[in-house]
Amino acid sequence: MFISIAMPLAGEMRVRPYTIASTPEAGEPFEIVFNRVPDGIGTEWLFARKVGDEFDFTGPFGAFTIDRAPAVATVFVAEGTGIAPIRPMLHRVLAAETSTRVDLLYVADQPAHLIYRAELETLAHNHHPRFQSATLITSSPIWDLVHEEVWRRWIDSDSDRTRQFYICGVGAGVIALRDLLRNAGYERRAVHYEKW
Repeated sequence: MFISIAMPLAGEMRVRPYTIASTPEAGEPFEIVFNRVPDGIGTEWLFARKVGDEFDFTGPFGAFTIDRAPAVATVFVAEGTGIAPIRPMLHRVLAAETSTRVDLLYVADQPAHLIYRAELETLAHNHHPRFQSATLITSSPIWDLVHEEVWRRWIDSDSDRTRQFYICGVGAGVIALRDLLRNAGYERRAVHYEKW
């Protein structure tokens, strides 16, 4: 889910979408996540806000969500800030009383870009062995590593095609991964994705 925030930028009101990273069960206030783009006027405006500042927004909007834990094994794939919408999904799925396997593949180009890392490690510890989390850092193109790992873990070495996938990240790698999974025999409706 995301909200659209109205910001006074460059002498006019501009509206920008930002992902909600907190769970619906947590109530208000909710957290948003965004990349801090160097010289990005939208993120600079947000970073200048202080506790108690008010601003207008609309939403929440979005369809990249989970209402209830799937009845089959579920794999989450996140690149950098792509963990934002996946974080509340993980909490919801892991809170369900089921033994269905849950995997997370979380990849970034540097450790500082792995947000919620300690929280995810705690979830993995508390829900072991049901929840398996792999966090990878790479200096090579991120999506190349993601594709290799997904191929190795859930395509080449495993014939089970009943899993559900939830993929989120920046760029064309999201779509390429969607296509890789579908071409490998996963059903179209089993591969959910959000490309930024």
